[in-house]
Amino acid sequence: MTYEQAPVSDSPFRPEPGDRDLAPQFVLPLVVRIERAEPPARTDALEAAARAVLVILGDERSSGDGEWARAMRDWQDARIRKVVRRARGAEWRRAEALDGITVTAGSAEVRVFPPVPLDGWPKDLARLQVSGTDLDDPEPPAAPDLAAPVLWMNPDLGMSAGKAMAQAGHGAQLAWWELTEPQRAAWRAADYPLAVREADPARWDGLTASGLPVVRDAGFTEIAPGSCTVVADHPALR
Repeated sequence: MTYEQAPVSDSPFRPEPGDRDLAPQFVLPLVVRIERAEPPARTDALEAAARAVLVILGDERSSGDGEWARAMRDWQDARIRKVVRRARGAEWRRAEALDGITVTAGSAEVRVFPPVPLDGWPKDLARLQVSGTDLDDPEPPAAPDLAAPVLWMNPDLGMSAGKAMAQAGHGAQLAWWELTEPQRAAWRAADYPLAVREADPARWDGLTASGLPVVRDAGFTEIAPGSCTVVADHPALR
């Protein structure tokens, strides 16, 4: 199954977009901690972002009568936008004081916040920088455990870390949408294990044609329109 992104920001459509363009538009804020002296590894940051999206989707406050439920429903009823910003020092401490969840993966910390209106960002998040976020892996990441979910990134695209983090979050969310409630519960109980890896170029075309969820970019930032960015390979969907 293929999902397309909306043209304004990193945001894939759900399967039946309908009147989502007419609905009030919300964005899911993600903030990655990047201290000048100790930046996180790129792969760790991608995995933390993907897990952060899953954590807020599966949080009890996001469903039923939970305090975030209305915002989460409004966000998912419109275009699914995510914006990654970066913070350090006092900026990070101010972000941590806001309502949200901090998720760690290896050397990376990412805080996810309930969706906010496009023009209604809290000032301590609105002032954070969004462009130019880039990171490196000091060593090549280990081969992933194929018994666990893997988000395969397109090996032919040169995305910034911020762009790739948003894409990884999209991939995780598409996998979540495809799972049954018992499958979601099992993933949540295991604390959302996953890996984010660049795919082998020889396997990429096969992955995009496999029937697994695919994120396809609209091409308004960094990469060409129609580019497939992530394939969400969850064992339950194979």
